[in-house]
Amino acid sequence: MPTHGSYYVPERSVWPILGAVGLFGLGYGSINLLHSHIVGPLVFISGAVLIALTMFGWFHAVIKESRAGLYDAQMDRSFRWGMFWFIFSEIMFFGVFFGALFYARELSVPWLGGAGSGELTHLLIWPDFKAAWPLLANPDPQAFVAPQKTLYTWGIPAMNTLILLSSGVTITLAHWALKRNERNKLIIFLGLTIVLGLVFLSCQAYEYYLAHYKYGLNIATGIYGSTFFMLTGFHAAHVIIGAIMLFIIWLRCVKGHFTPEHHFGFEASAWYWHFVDAIWLLLFTFVYWL
Repeated sequence: MPTHGSYYVPERSVWPILGAVGLFGLGYGSINLLHSHIVGPLVFISGAVLIALTMFGWFHAVIKESRAGLYDAQMDRSFRWGMFWFIFSEIMFFGVFFGALFYARELSVPWLGGAGSGELTHLLIWPDFKAAWPLLANPDPQAFVAPQKTLYTWGIPAMNTLILLSSGVTITLAHWALKRNERNKLIIFLGLTIVLGLVFLSCQAYEYYLAHYKYGLNIATGIYGSTFFMLTGFHAAHVIIGAIMLFIIWLRCVKGHFTPEHHFGFEASAWYWHFVDAIWLLLFTFVYWL
């Protein structure tokens, strides 16, 4: 065991560079997929595989170090601050996309409709355009074929909101059970959280099917479609990552890795899951409802 105040410095690892390459592959592959380039699917899948490999390998290394007793209180604080700044960076990430949504809704679309300094633009270029959100009638319908209708707020979106809020309750109950050393309740409630996350993703996939094939809503239908799929798609990706994290934690709970005093791996995953819940509440409010 390390002495009090010492700081464990891990050996050099290949996982950070592999993770960076994987993230680049995801981004570059996504761009090429949107432009229907032939390399898009290959690069995207390669990036996804590298990310999955990095998660597995890095999780394994951290778990091995933790089980070996290499982490002390100072290392615990380091992990907590690292997770805090990671979630903060994710907040900034979503803040950019929410900013794009608000800019389009509150500034760009009204300008095209003649509001503010856009009066001449409206009269000379888009005289027939009526500013309204959700945007179902684009200024140039030949360039961007608008969707037929929007998604019903109190259908799948409302149900998914209830599902994610319920998962926030179950993971909190699991945390309480862990603090009380009630292992069976911990495993049950954490398992329910994962199941609710998978149900959410299934409903989201079905909603995408309806949007694309029934309502004609896709990322190429203008600013409404692009902001909708950008925000909800990235949120779904974060739910997938969170579900993977929780599944790893569930396996560790089954093996008895955590104690009521030492369980930051569980806490970090729970923080991330609550963050995913909070982002969805904003999505439901500003993308589906208002």
